[in-house]
Amino acid sequence: MPVTEFLERNAKLYGNEVALIELNPEEKDNRRITWKEYDLIESQRFLPYRREITWSVFDEKANRFANMLIKRGIKKGDKVAIIMYNCLEWLPIYFGVLKSGAIAVPFNFRYDADEILYCAELAEVDMIVFGPEFIGRIEKYADRLSRGRLLIFVGDNCPSFAESYMGLVSDCPSTSPNIPLTEDDYGAIYFSSGTTGFPKAILHKHRSLTQAAEMEQKHHGTSRDDVFLCIPPLYHTGAKFHWMGSLVAGSSAVLLKGAKPKTILSAISSEKCTIVWLLVPWAQDILDAFDRGELNPADYRLKQWRLMHIGAQPVPPVLIKRWKEYFPNHDYDTNYGLSESTGPGCVHLGVENIHKVGAIGVPGYRWECKIVDENGETVKQGEVGELCVKGPGVMTCYYNNPEATAETIKDGWLFTGDVAKQDEDGFYYLVDRKKDVIVSGGENIYPVQIEDFIRKFDKVKDVAVIGLPDERLGEKTAAVIEIKEGMECRKEEIDDFCMDLPRYKRPKVIFFEEIPRNATGKIEKPVLRKKHNADNLVGKETDSI
Repeated sequence: MPVTEFLERNAKLYGNEVALIELNPEEKDNRRITWKEYDLIESQRFLPYRREITWSVFDEKANRFANMLIKRGIKKGDKVAIIMYNCLEWLPIYFGVLKSGAIAVPFNFRYDADEILYCAELAEVDMIVFGPEFIGRIEKYADRLSRGRLLIFVGDNCPSFAESYMGLVSDCPSTSPNIPLTEDDYGAIYFSSGTTGFPKAILHKHRSLTQAAEMEQKHHGTSRDDVFLCIPPLYHTGAKFHWMGSLVAGSSAVLLKGAKPKTILSAISSEKCTIVWLLVPWAQDILDAFDRGELNPADYRLKQWRLMHIGAQPVPPVLIKRWKEYFPNHDYDTNYGLSESTGPGCVHLGVENIHKVGAIGVPGYRWECKIVDENGETVKQGEVGELCVKGPGVMTCYYNNPEATAETIKDGWLFTGDVAKQDEDGFYYLVDRKKDVIVSGGENIYPVQIEDFIRKFDKVKDVAVIGLPDERLGEKTAAVIEIKEGMECRKEEIDDFCMDLPRYKRPKVIFFEEIPRNATGKIEKPVLRKKHNADNLVGKETDSI
């Protein structure tokens, strides 16, 4: 069934219950409002900006947007791009697109004007819905973007080159447009992260969306009593489909703006959140704040918080060990996936398998996995190869890119580009990205293994290992290290610590600097390689920080 049916069911069964809360602790709101959560006495008081909608209002807003699209000529199979920061309008607009029969095309909010134009043309979008933060970027190519496309602005003071969202939807019916949908209809186009070049457009059917939603609810046992805290951007499959566990369960969720440790803990406390998905840097920041004594978990209402899970990148086992010291009663899960598999969960650790921290886990709900060699043959258990997954969440294709599709999908199997191995208990371990493997002196070196080791050093906050050109070895390992706040570290300390690594794995070059990560928490290694390849030519290296 199409995923929109869950929204319609929730509107009927739980219509007056809160579905979504938008919370921005860094923006103050002094409207004359009383919120029971904050027990206000004063008639005017500055508070964190907070809005909420019920399931019935959520569904009505989606219907109004769907009816507006149809009124403006959007047909089944047309494509509607969305580029907005997380807000209360985001998901109703997304579901309105789906209800109209159109294909939702979320854009990365970090795209510059050139990337917006590139993705709009690649995906052949018919409409772009954008927020106030993107006026300048849209305006740069407004003439080209508006050729055959509608530009819809969500916010106050609509620019002259666009039409106002509020003005368009206000007179539209709040009832369902009743466009017939099946799981075989196309539902969404997502873009690859672009860490290996320009993004590719990933086409999914409604079957994929429903699979991801049902899988998330099953993996984490999301119930009507849960409150999910959503921090990552909704344009990404990870955030959206983790939230869809709440959609399936009919429970509420909080869209939080801001990822500072105090912001996260305050939101969990005030909104009684029970499930939180964190990226590795955010979890690390929370633990560091505890260690420095800047924050005290006892100052927050956290007893109801039952599950912390992480995805989007390899998770250092030492991080989870530290986490359990502060939160011994938390369930924990690792989620692996990619946009081509409708986001996280095609492999997951499972809350019952915390003894296997370090593994990405076992095949997820309705998924199969295998590891193959360069010839596509399944390797023996314990051997390293490329991880392949198969299931109802595999993309249909890379839109308008049959060559890349043929390279990635073979006999129904999605070749992930990730190097992995399987242990004797059937658990999969991510070794590295296939393109990140360093070949030095004929040896394959997997950066993640070195990164996990260096993170154990108590002064290290984050680390990225990359390969740099070397005339003698072909490539040499370089470690880019971010030191914890308030600490100092010298290269010799890292060298001494790495003496326990095999000689060929020890970093030959060390840089001390901040680690760049994209909006989904992945280390931007192409950025580091490009930067330090130039440094490598002049022999530049950082001695200390």
